[in-house]
Amino acid sequence: MPKMKTKSGAKKRFKLSATGKVIAGQSGKRHGMRKRSQRMIRSARGTTVLNECDATFIRKSFLPNG
Repeated sequence: MPKMKTKSGAKKRFKLSATGKVIAGQSGKRHGMRKRSQRMIRSARGTTVLNECDATFIRKSFLPNG
């Protein structure tokens, strides 16, 4: 049986922490900044830890070797 490969897009978008949590970039900062509040723009900097229900799907489907 061949080995499962990690999805190339997932390698670029997600990272696993030492405890196994999935870290991803914040969403909602690509365009349309004028309609967003300054509070939302500030809070969307950097990265965030994904919700556990989403993280299990990402780990199982896209990052099998992570």
